[in-house]
Amino acid sequence: MSTDTVMPYDEALERFEPVLGLETHVELGTASKMFCGCQAEFGAPPNTNVCPVCLALPGGLPTANVKAIESTIRIGLALNCSIAEWCRFARKNYFYPDMPKNYQISQYDEPLCFDGYLDVEVNGKTVRIEIERVHLEEDTGKSTHVGGATGRIQGADYSIVDYNRAGIPLVEIVTKPIPGTDRLAPEVARAYVTELREVLRTLNVSDVRMEEGSMRSDVNVSLMPRGSSEWGTRTETKNVNSLRSVERAVHSEIERQAAILADGGRIIQETRHFHENTGTTTSGRSKEEAQDYRYFPEPDLVPIAPDVAWVAELKAAMPELPRLRRKRLQQEWGVSDLDMEAMHNNDAIGLVEATVAAGAPPADARKWWMGELSRRANEAGIPLSELLITPDQIARVCAMVAGGALNDKLARQVLEGVLNGEGSPDEVVAARGLQIVNDEGELLAIIDQVLAGNADAAEKVRSGKIAAVGALVGGVMKASRGKADAGRARELLLEKLGVSE
Repeated sequence: MSTDTVMPYDEALERFEPVLGLETHVELGTASKMFCGCQAEFGAPPNTNVCPVCLALPGGLPTANVKAIESTIRIGLALNCSIAEWCRFARKNYFYPDMPKNYQISQYDEPLCFDGYLDVEVNGKTVRIEIERVHLEEDTGKSTHVGGATGRIQGADYSIVDYNRAGIPLVEIVTKPIPGTDRLAPEVARAYVTELREVLRTLNVSDVRMEEGSMRSDVNVSLMPRGSSEWGTRTETKNVNSLRSVERAVHSEIERQAAILADGGRIIQETRHFHENTGTTTSGRSKEEAQDYRYFPEPDLVPIAPDVAWVAELKAAMPELPRLRRKRLQQEWGVSDLDMEAMHNNDAIGLVEATVAAGAPPADARKWWMGELSRRANEAGIPLSELLITPDQIARVCAMVAGGALNDKLARQVLEGVLNGEGSPDEVVAARGLQIVNDEGELLAIIDQVLAGNADAAEKVRSGKIAAVGALVGGVMKASRGKADAGRARELLLEKLGVSE
Protein backbone atom coordinates (compact mmCIF):
# COMPACT_ATOMS: atom_id res chain seq x y z
CA MET A 1 0.00 0.00 0.00
CA SER A 2 1.00 3.66 0.32
CA THR A 3 4.44 4.40 1.73
CA ASP A 4 3.97 8.19 1.51
CA THR A 5 4.81 10.16 4.61
CA VAL A 6 1.98 12.28 5.99
CA MET A 7 1.59 15.43 8.05
CA PRO A 8 -0.87 15.37 10.98
CA TYR A 9 -4.21 16.80 9.84
CA ASP A 10 -4.31 19.75 12.25
CA GLU A 11 -0.79 20.81 11.31
CA ALA A 12 -1.58 20.45 7.60
CA LEU A 13 -4.57 22.78 7.95
CA GLU A 14 -2.50 25.35 9.85
CA ARG A 15 -0.13 25.63 6.89
CA PHE A 16 -2.30 24.94 3.85
CA GLU A 17 -5.81 25.62 2.57
CA PRO A 18 -7.58 22.81 0.67
CA VAL A 19 -9.51 23.24 -2.56
CA LEU A 20 -11.93 20.46 -3.47
CA GLY A 21 -13.66 19.27 -6.60
CA LEU A 22 -15.99 16.32 -7.06
CA GLU A 23 -16.96 14.46 -10.22
CA THR A 24 -19.79 12.05 -9.54
CA HIS A 25 -20.82 9.36 -12.02
CA VAL A 26 -24.35 8.02 -11.82
CA GLU A 27 -25.73 5.09 -13.79
CA LEU A 28 -29.29 5.91 -14.78
CA GLY A 29 -32.02 3.40 -14.04
CA THR A 30 -33.32 3.08 -17.57
CA ALA A 31 -34.63 -0.19 -18.95
CA SER A 32 -32.19 -0.16 -21.86
CA LYS A 33 -28.70 1.12 -22.59
CA MET A 34 -27.83 4.60 -23.81
CA PHE A 35 -27.45 3.93 -27.52
CA CYS A 36 -29.00 0.49 -28.09
CA GLY A 37 -31.87 -1.70 -26.92
CA CYS A 38 -29.88 -4.04 -24.66
CA GLN A 39 -31.11 -4.46 -21.11
CA ALA A 40 -29.41 -2.28 -18.51
CA GLU A 41 -29.58 -4.58 -15.50
CA PHE A 42 -27.10 -5.36 -12.75
CA GLY A 43 -26.02 -8.92 -12.05
CA ALA A 44 -26.84 -10.65 -15.34
CA PRO A 45 -24.45 -13.42 -16.49
CA PRO A 46 -21.33 -11.88 -18.07
CA ASN A 47 -21.57 -10.69 -21.66
CA THR A 48 -25.25 -11.57 -22.10
CA ASN A 49 -26.66 -8.02 -22.37
CA VAL A 50 -24.70 -7.08 -25.48
CA CYS A 51 -25.39 -6.44 -29.17
CA PRO A 52 -23.53 -5.19 -32.28
CA VAL A 53 -24.07 -1.55 -31.26
CA CYS A 54 -22.66 -1.66 -27.71
CA LEU A 55 -19.91 -4.06 -28.85
CA ALA A 56 -19.02 -1.62 -31.66
CA LEU A 57 -19.27 -4.21 -34.40
CA PRO A 58 -19.15 -2.91 -37.99
CA GLY A 59 -22.46 -1.42 -39.10
CA GLY A 60 -23.88 -0.88 -35.60
CA LEU A 61 -25.24 2.68 -35.35
CA PRO A 62 -26.25 4.36 -32.05
CA THR A 63 -29.64 5.90 -31.26
CA ALA A 64 -29.98 8.12 -28.20
CA ASN A 65 -32.17 6.95 -25.29
CA VAL A 66 -34.87 9.62 -24.78
CA LYS A 67 -35.58 8.50 -21.21
CA ALA A 68 -31.92 9.03 -20.31
CA ILE A 69 -32.02 12.53 -21.77
CA GLU A 70 -35.19 13.27 -19.75
CA SER A 71 -33.58 11.96 -16.54
CA THR A 72 -30.50 14.10 -17.11
CA ILE A 73 -32.63 17.21 -17.59
CA ARG A 74 -34.52 16.43 -14.36
CA ILE A 75 -31.19 16.08 -12.52
CA GLY A 76 -30.09 19.43 -13.93
CA LEU A 77 -33.32 21.09 -12.82
CA ALA A 78 -32.97 19.64 -9.31
CA LEU A 79 -29.45 21.09 -9.17
CA ASN A 80 -30.64 24.56 -10.24
CA CYS A 81 -28.88 24.29 -13.60
CA SER A 82 -29.59 26.02 -16.87
CA ILE A 83 -30.72 23.56 -19.55
CA ALA A 84 -29.10 23.82 -22.98
CA GLU A 85 -31.47 24.56 -25.85
CA TRP A 86 -29.00 22.86 -28.21
CA CYS A 87 -26.05 20.57 -27.51
CA ARG A 88 -24.44 17.47 -28.95
CA PHE A 89 -22.45 14.38 -28.17
CA ALA A 90 -18.71 14.06 -28.72
CA ARG A 91 -16.20 11.24 -29.05
CA LYS A 92 -13.72 11.01 -26.19
CA ASN A 93 -10.83 8.96 -27.51
CA TYR A 94 -8.80 6.73 -25.21
CA PHE A 95 -8.08 3.03 -25.01
CA TYR A 96 -9.05 0.57 -22.31
CA PRO A 97 -9.92 -3.10 -22.86
CA ASP A 98 -13.36 -2.52 -21.31
CA MET A 99 -14.25 0.07 -23.99
CA PRO A 100 -15.35 -1.84 -27.08
CA LYS A 101 -15.20 1.18 -29.39
CA ASN A 102 -11.83 2.48 -28.08
CA TYR A 103 -13.67 5.77 -27.53
CA GLN A 104 -16.51 6.88 -25.30
CA ILE A 105 -19.56 8.77 -26.50
CA SER A 106 -19.78 11.69 -24.08
CA GLN A 107 -20.29 15.46 -24.05
CA TYR A 108 -17.42 17.92 -24.07
CA ASP A 109 -17.86 21.68 -24.43
CA GLU A 110 -21.64 21.54 -24.84
CA PRO A 111 -23.16 19.83 -21.78
CA LEU A 112 -26.89 19.31 -21.46
CA CYS A 113 -27.02 21.10 -18.06
CA PHE A 114 -24.67 23.77 -16.69
CA ASP A 115 -24.15 26.48 -14.04
CA GLY A 116 -26.09 25.09 -11.07
CA TYR A 117 -25.63 24.64 -7.34
CA LEU A 118 -26.50 22.39 -4.43
CA ASP A 119 -26.71 23.63 -0.83
CA VAL A 120 -25.59 21.30 1.95
CA GLU A 121 -25.60 21.60 5.74
CA VAL A 122 -22.36 21.00 7.63
CA ASN A 123 -22.07 21.66 11.37
CA GLY A 124 -25.06 23.99 11.28
CA LYS A 125 -23.71 25.99 8.31
CA THR A 126 -25.07 26.12 4.79
CA VAL A 127 -22.36 25.51 2.19
CA ARG A 128 -23.19 26.19 -1.46
CA ILE A 129 -21.51 23.78 -3.88
CA GLU A 130 -21.50 25.24 -7.37
CA ILE A 131 -22.12 22.83 -10.24
CA GLU A 132 -20.17 23.36 -13.43
CA ARG A 133 -21.95 20.82 -15.62
CA VAL A 134 -24.21 17.78 -15.77
CA HIS A 135 -23.56 15.80 -18.91
CA LEU A 136 -24.62 12.48 -20.36
CA GLU A 137 -22.37 9.71 -21.60
CA GLU A 138 -22.08 5.92 -21.68
CA ASP A 139 -20.47 3.67 -19.11
CA THR A 140 -17.63 1.27 -19.84
CA GLY A 141 -17.52 -2.47 -19.27
CA LYS A 142 -15.97 -4.05 -16.19
CA SER A 143 -12.48 -5.52 -16.04
CA THR A 144 -11.67 -8.11 -13.38
CA HIS A 145 -8.00 -8.77 -12.69
CA VAL A 146 -7.45 -12.30 -11.42
CA GLY A 147 -4.54 -13.24 -9.22
CA GLY A 148 -2.22 -10.97 -7.33
CA ALA A 149 -2.79 -9.38 -3.95
CA THR A 150 -4.55 -6.10 -4.75
CA GLY A 151 -7.20 -6.98 -7.34
CA ARG A 152 -5.56 -4.51 -9.72
CA ILE A 153 -3.82 -5.23 -13.00
CA GLN A 154 -0.33 -4.98 -11.48
CA GLY A 155 0.61 -8.49 -10.40
CA ALA A 156 -2.51 -10.15 -11.85
CA ASP A 157 -2.23 -13.45 -13.69
CA TYR A 158 -4.87 -12.48 -16.27
CA SER A 159 -7.86 -10.21 -16.80
CA ILE A 160 -11.42 -10.88 -17.92
CA VAL A 161 -13.91 -8.35 -19.25
CA ASP A 162 -17.70 -8.20 -18.87
CA TYR A 163 -19.33 -5.87 -21.41
CA ASN A 164 -22.80 -5.93 -19.85
CA ARG A 165 -22.19 -2.50 -18.32
CA ALA A 166 -20.73 -1.03 -21.52
CA GLY A 167 -23.20 1.48 -22.92
CA ILE A 168 -25.37 1.94 -19.81
CA PRO A 169 -26.47 5.62 -19.53
CA LEU A 170 -24.07 7.47 -17.26
CA VAL A 171 -24.51 11.01 -15.98
CA GLU A 172 -21.46 12.91 -14.80
CA ILE A 173 -22.04 15.73 -12.31
CA VAL A 174 -19.02 18.02 -12.03
CA THR A 175 -18.60 20.71 -9.37
CA LYS A 176 -16.68 23.89 -9.78
CA PRO A 177 -13.61 24.19 -7.52
CA ILE A 178 -14.70 24.41 -3.88
CA PRO A 179 -12.41 26.68 -1.82
CA GLY A 180 -12.98 27.94 1.70
CA THR A 181 -13.96 24.68 3.36
CA ASP A 182 -10.88 24.77 5.62
CA ARG A 183 -10.93 22.09 8.35
CA LEU A 184 -14.37 20.93 7.29
CA ALA A 185 -13.20 19.86 3.82
CA PRO A 186 -13.70 16.09 4.38
CA GLU A 187 -17.12 16.67 5.97
CA VAL A 188 -18.19 19.02 3.16
CA ALA A 189 -17.23 16.43 0.53
CA ARG A 190 -19.21 13.74 2.31
CA ALA A 191 -22.20 16.03 2.87
CA TYR A 192 -22.28 16.95 -0.82
CA VAL A 193 -22.23 13.36 -2.05
CA THR A 194 -24.82 12.41 0.60
CA GLU A 195 -27.16 15.21 -0.44
CA LEU A 196 -26.62 14.49 -4.14
CA ARG A 197 -27.48 10.83 -3.57
CA GLU A 198 -30.70 11.82 -1.81
CA VAL A 199 -31.65 14.14 -4.67
CA LEU A 200 -31.09 11.37 -7.22
CA ARG A 201 -33.04 8.88 -5.12
CA THR A 202 -35.92 11.36 -4.79
CA LEU A 203 -35.97 11.85 -8.57
CA ASN A 204 -36.02 8.04 -8.98
CA VAL A 205 -33.48 8.22 -11.79
CA SER A 206 -30.98 5.76 -10.28
CA ASP A 207 -30.77 3.21 -7.47
CA VAL A 208 -27.57 5.06 -6.38
CA ARG A 209 -26.07 1.88 -4.92
CA MET A 210 -22.50 2.95 -4.37
CA GLU A 211 -21.44 -0.56 -3.39
CA GLU A 212 -22.59 -1.82 -6.81
CA GLY A 213 -20.94 1.04 -8.70
CA SER A 214 -24.14 2.73 -9.89
CA MET A 215 -22.90 5.87 -8.13
CA ARG A 216 -19.22 6.64 -7.63
CA SER A 217 -17.22 9.80 -7.07
CA ASP A 218 -13.85 11.04 -8.24
CA VAL A 219 -12.41 13.20 -5.46
CA ASN A 220 -10.12 16.09 -6.47
CA VAL A 221 -7.91 17.72 -3.82
CA SER A 222 -5.28 20.43 -4.02
CA LEU A 223 -3.54 22.52 -1.37
CA MET A 224 -2.27 26.10 -1.39
CA PRO A 225 -0.16 27.77 1.28
CA ARG A 226 -2.06 29.97 3.73
CA GLY A 227 -2.15 33.52 2.36
CA SER A 228 -1.55 32.44 -1.23
CA SER A 229 -4.06 33.10 -4.00
CA GLU A 230 -2.65 30.51 -6.42
CA TRP A 231 -4.29 27.09 -6.28
CA GLY A 232 -2.08 24.05 -6.06
CA THR A 233 -1.81 21.04 -8.35
CA ARG A 234 -4.71 18.66 -7.87
CA THR A 235 -4.91 14.90 -7.66
CA GLU A 236 -7.99 12.89 -8.58
CA THR A 237 -8.84 9.86 -6.45
CA LYS A 238 -10.93 7.68 -8.77
CA ASN A 239 -14.14 5.71 -8.25
CA VAL A 240 -14.61 6.19 -4.51
CA ASN A 241 -17.67 4.09 -3.73
CA SER A 242 -18.91 4.95 -0.24
CA LEU A 243 -19.78 8.12 1.66
CA ARG A 244 -17.28 7.32 4.40
CA SER A 245 -14.58 6.71 1.82
CA VAL A 246 -15.18 10.11 0.20
CA GLU A 247 -14.50 11.74 3.56
CA ARG A 248 -11.47 9.57 4.27
CA ALA A 249 -10.00 10.15 0.79
CA VAL A 250 -10.07 13.93 1.27
CA HIS A 251 -8.55 13.62 4.75
CA SER A 252 -5.80 11.30 3.50
CA GLU A 253 -4.87 13.47 0.51
CA ILE A 254 -4.64 16.61 2.64
CA GLU A 255 -2.19 14.88 4.99
CA ARG A 256 -0.16 13.34 2.13
CA GLN A 257 0.08 16.47 -0.02
CA ALA A 258 0.90 18.68 2.96
CA ALA A 259 3.89 16.49 3.87
CA ILE A 260 5.24 16.63 0.30
CA LEU A 261 4.84 20.40 -0.02
CA ALA A 262 6.33 21.09 3.42
CA ASP A 263 9.37 19.04 2.40
CA GLY A 264 9.85 21.14 -0.73
CA GLY A 265 8.39 18.51 -3.03
CA ARG A 266 5.99 18.87 -5.96
CA ILE A 267 2.49 17.43 -6.30
CA ILE A 268 2.07 15.41 -9.50
CA GLN A 269 -1.23 15.80 -11.34
CA GLU A 270 -2.39 12.20 -11.43
CA THR A 271 -5.20 9.82 -10.70
CA ARG A 272 -4.98 7.84 -7.46
CA HIS A 273 -6.64 4.75 -5.99
CA PHE A 274 -8.28 4.71 -2.56
CA HIS A 275 -7.70 1.69 -0.30
CA GLU A 276 -10.53 0.88 2.10
CA ASN A 277 -8.35 -1.15 4.46
CA THR A 278 -5.84 1.62 5.12
CA GLY A 279 -7.79 4.78 4.33
CA THR A 280 -4.94 5.94 2.09
CA THR A 281 -4.39 6.50 -1.63
CA THR A 282 -1.74 5.25 -4.04
CA SER A 283 -0.64 6.52 -7.42
CA GLY A 284 -2.52 5.44 -10.53
CA ARG A 285 -1.52 7.20 -13.73
CA SER A 286 -0.70 10.71 -14.91
CA LYS A 287 -3.85 12.74 -15.47
CA GLU A 288 -4.73 13.54 -19.05
CA GLU A 289 -5.79 17.00 -20.16
CA ALA A 290 -8.80 17.56 -22.40
CA GLN A 291 -6.67 17.77 -25.54
CA ASP A 292 -5.29 14.31 -24.82
CA TYR A 293 -8.72 12.82 -25.46
CA ARG A 294 -8.95 14.36 -28.97
CA TYR A 295 -12.62 15.25 -28.62
CA PHE A 296 -14.63 15.82 -31.78
CA PRO A 297 -18.41 15.87 -32.47
CA GLU A 298 -19.98 12.41 -32.66
CA PRO A 299 -20.87 12.01 -36.36
CA ASP A 300 -23.41 9.20 -35.87
CA LEU A 301 -25.78 11.13 -33.57
CA VAL A 302 -27.91 14.20 -34.19
CA PRO A 303 -27.66 17.13 -31.74
CA ILE A 304 -29.99 17.33 -28.72
CA ALA A 305 -32.43 20.27 -28.78
CA PRO A 306 -34.84 19.93 -25.82
CA ASP A 307 -38.12 21.70 -26.46
CA VAL A 308 -38.53 24.61 -24.02
CA ALA A 309 -42.14 23.64 -23.30
CA TRP A 310 -41.09 20.04 -22.51
CA VAL A 311 -38.43 21.28 -20.08
CA ALA A 312 -41.07 23.49 -18.42
CA GLU A 313 -43.35 20.46 -18.03
CA LEU A 314 -40.55 18.47 -16.42
CA LYS A 315 -39.83 21.35 -14.05
CA ALA A 316 -43.49 21.66 -13.04
CA ALA A 317 -43.64 17.94 -12.22
CA MET A 318 -40.54 17.89 -10.01
CA PRO A 319 -41.01 16.19 -6.62
CA GLU A 320 -40.30 17.86 -3.29
CA LEU A 321 -36.52 17.87 -2.99
CA PRO A 322 -34.73 16.49 0.10
CA ARG A 323 -33.67 19.77 1.71
CA LEU A 324 -37.18 21.22 1.56
CA ARG A 325 -38.65 17.92 2.71
CA ARG A 326 -36.35 17.86 5.73
CA LYS A 327 -37.38 21.37 6.73
CA ARG A 328 -41.06 20.44 6.43
CA LEU A 329 -40.67 17.23 8.42
CA GLN A 330 -38.60 18.97 11.08
CA GLN A 331 -41.42 21.44 11.61
CA GLU A 332 -44.09 18.72 11.60
CA TRP A 333 -42.17 16.49 14.02
CA GLY A 334 -40.98 19.29 16.28
CA VAL A 335 -37.36 18.09 16.43
CA SER A 336 -34.19 20.11 16.89
CA ASP A 337 -31.65 20.91 14.19
CA LEU A 338 -29.25 18.51 15.91
CA ASP A 339 -31.76 15.64 15.92
CA MET A 340 -32.65 16.25 12.27
CA GLU A 341 -28.97 16.31 11.28
CA ALA A 342 -28.41 13.04 13.16
CA MET A 343 -31.28 11.36 11.30
CA HIS A 344 -30.01 12.76 8.02
CA ASN A 345 -26.45 11.53 8.65
CA ASN A 346 -27.80 8.10 9.60
CA ASP A 347 -29.96 7.92 6.47
CA ALA A 348 -32.98 7.42 8.75
CA ILE A 349 -35.35 10.20 7.69
CA GLY A 350 -37.23 8.10 5.13
CA LEU A 351 -37.54 5.21 7.59
CA VAL A 352 -38.86 7.46 10.35
CA GLU A 353 -41.24 9.13 7.90
CA ALA A 354 -42.62 5.76 6.74
CA THR A 355 -43.02 4.63 10.36
CA VAL A 356 -44.96 7.79 11.18
CA ALA A 357 -47.11 7.24 8.08
CA ALA A 358 -47.88 3.75 9.45
CA GLY A 359 -49.32 5.30 12.63
CA ALA A 360 -46.41 5.77 15.07
CA PRO A 361 -45.87 9.07 16.90
CA PRO A 362 -42.80 10.88 15.45
CA ALA A 363 -40.94 10.81 18.78
CA ASP A 364 -41.42 7.05 19.14
CA ALA A 365 -40.46 6.32 15.53
CA ARG A 366 -37.30 8.39 15.88
CA LYS A 367 -36.44 6.80 19.23
CA TRP A 368 -36.45 3.25 17.89
CA TRP A 369 -34.71 3.92 14.57
CA MET A 370 -32.03 6.16 16.06
CA GLY A 371 -31.58 4.08 19.22
CA GLU A 372 -31.94 0.31 19.30
CA LEU A 373 -32.05 -0.21 15.54
CA SER A 374 -29.08 2.07 14.81
CA ARG A 375 -27.09 0.15 17.42
CA ARG A 376 -27.93 -3.16 15.78
CA ALA A 377 -27.13 -1.84 12.29
CA ASN A 378 -23.75 -0.58 13.53
CA GLU A 379 -22.99 -3.93 15.14
CA ALA A 380 -23.83 -5.71 11.87
CA GLY A 381 -21.87 -3.19 9.79
CA ILE A 382 -24.84 -2.45 7.51
CA PRO A 383 -27.02 0.58 6.73
CA LEU A 384 -30.28 0.98 8.66
CA SER A 385 -32.26 0.31 5.49
CA GLU A 386 -30.79 -3.20 5.22
CA LEU A 387 -32.09 -4.35 8.59
CA LEU A 388 -34.69 -7.10 8.19
CA ILE A 389 -37.49 -5.04 9.71
CA THR A 390 -40.04 -2.69 8.17
CA PRO A 391 -41.49 0.67 9.22
CA ASP A 392 -44.91 -1.02 9.55
CA GLN A 393 -43.43 -3.48 12.06
CA ILE A 394 -41.83 -0.67 14.06
CA ALA A 395 -45.16 1.16 14.09
CA ARG A 396 -46.83 -1.99 15.43
CA VAL A 397 -44.27 -2.24 18.26
CA CYS A 398 -44.88 1.44 19.08
CA ALA A 399 -48.63 0.77 19.24
CA MET A 400 -48.11 -2.22 21.55
CA VAL A 401 -45.99 -0.12 23.91
CA ALA A 402 -48.50 2.74 23.86
CA GLY A 403 -51.35 0.30 24.55
CA GLY A 404 -49.57 -1.21 27.56
CA ALA A 405 -49.01 -4.64 26.02
CA LEU A 406 -45.22 -4.09 26.07
CA ASN A 407 -42.71 -2.00 27.93
CA ASP A 408 -39.46 -0.78 26.36
CA LYS A 409 -37.46 -3.75 27.61
CA LEU A 410 -39.91 -6.26 26.14
CA ALA A 411 -40.16 -4.18 22.97
CA ARG A 412 -36.41 -4.59 22.45
CA GLN A 413 -36.85 -8.34 22.69
CA VAL A 414 -39.64 -8.17 20.14
CA LEU A 415 -37.41 -6.21 17.75
CA GLU A 416 -34.68 -8.81 18.24
CA GLY A 417 -37.11 -11.57 17.31
CA VAL A 418 -38.31 -9.78 14.18
CA LEU A 419 -34.71 -9.10 13.11
CA ASN A 420 -33.91 -12.79 13.64
CA GLY A 421 -36.69 -13.79 11.25
CA GLU A 422 -39.09 -15.11 13.91
CA GLY A 423 -42.10 -13.42 12.36
CA SER A 424 -44.18 -10.31 12.89
CA PRO A 425 -44.16 -8.44 16.24
CA ASP A 426 -47.38 -10.17 17.29
CA GLU A 427 -45.98 -13.58 16.37
CA VAL A 428 -42.78 -12.90 18.33
CA VAL A 429 -44.78 -11.79 21.38
CA ALA A 430 -46.88 -14.97 21.25
CA ALA A 431 -43.95 -17.32 20.61
CA ARG A 432 -41.68 -15.83 23.28
CA GLY A 433 -44.46 -15.17 25.81
CA LEU A 434 -43.57 -11.49 26.04
CA GLN A 435 -47.01 -10.12 26.87
CA ILE A 436 -46.65 -7.70 29.78
CA VAL A 437 -48.05 -8.83 33.16
CA ASN A 438 -50.89 -6.44 33.92
CA ASP A 439 -53.28 -8.93 35.49
CA GLU A 440 -53.66 -7.56 39.04
CA GLY A 441 -53.99 -10.94 40.69
CA GLU A 442 -50.81 -12.24 39.10
CA LEU A 443 -49.02 -8.99 39.86
CA LEU A 444 -50.08 -9.08 43.57
CA ALA A 445 -48.80 -12.62 43.89
CA ILE A 446 -45.38 -11.52 42.62
CA ILE A 447 -45.42 -8.52 44.96
CA ASP A 448 -46.18 -10.72 47.99
CA GLN A 449 -43.24 -12.92 47.03
CA VAL A 450 -40.89 -9.91 46.70
CA LEU A 451 -42.03 -8.36 50.01
CA ALA A 452 -41.49 -11.63 51.82
CA GLY A 453 -37.90 -11.75 50.64
CA ASN A 454 -37.09 -8.06 51.18
CA ALA A 455 -38.31 -7.24 54.68
CA ASP A 456 -35.64 -4.57 55.29
CA ALA A 457 -36.53 -2.60 52.17
CA ALA A 458 -40.23 -2.90 52.98
CA GLU A 459 -39.63 -1.52 56.47
CA LYS A 460 -37.71 1.47 55.07
CA VAL A 461 -40.68 2.33 52.85
CA ARG A 462 -43.11 2.03 55.80
CA SER A 463 -40.89 4.38 57.81
CA GLY A 464 -41.19 7.07 55.13
CA LYS A 465 -38.17 6.39 52.89
CA ILE A 466 -40.28 6.14 49.76
CA ALA A 467 -37.21 6.07 47.49
CA ALA A 468 -36.54 2.56 48.83
CA VAL A 469 -39.57 1.32 46.88
CA GLY A 470 -37.36 1.37 43.76
CA ALA A 471 -35.51 -1.71 44.96
CA LEU A 472 -38.83 -3.50 45.47
CA VAL A 473 -40.05 -2.53 42.01
CA GLY A 474 -36.76 -3.89 40.66
CA GLY A 475 -37.44 -7.14 42.46
CA VAL A 476 -40.89 -7.36 40.88
CA MET A 477 -39.40 -6.73 37.42
CA LYS A 478 -36.75 -9.39 37.99
CA ALA A 479 -39.29 -11.95 39.27
CA SER A 480 -41.54 -11.28 36.27
CA ARG A 481 -38.57 -11.40 33.84
CA GLY A 482 -39.25 -7.81 32.90
CA LYS A 483 -42.89 -8.42 32.02
CA ALA A 484 -44.53 -6.52 34.87
CA ASP A 485 -46.07 -3.08 34.44
CA ALA A 486 -43.53 -1.16 36.53
CA GLY A 487 -45.82 1.80 37.16
CA ARG A 488 -48.70 -0.33 38.37
CA ALA A 489 -46.32 -2.49 40.45
CA ARG A 490 -45.12 0.62 42.27
CA GLU A 491 -48.67 1.72 43.02
CA LEU A 492 -49.61 -1.70 44.41
CA LEU A 493 -46.44 -1.93 46.50
CA LEU A 494 -47.15 1.40 48.18
CA GLU A 495 -50.75 0.33 48.80
CA LYS A 496 -49.60 -2.94 50.34
CA LEU A 497 -47.18 -1.10 52.63
CA GLY A 498 -49.77 1.48 53.61
CA VAL A 499 -47.82 4.43 52.26
CA SER A 500 -49.10 7.28 50.15
CA GLU A 501 -47.06 9.89 48.30
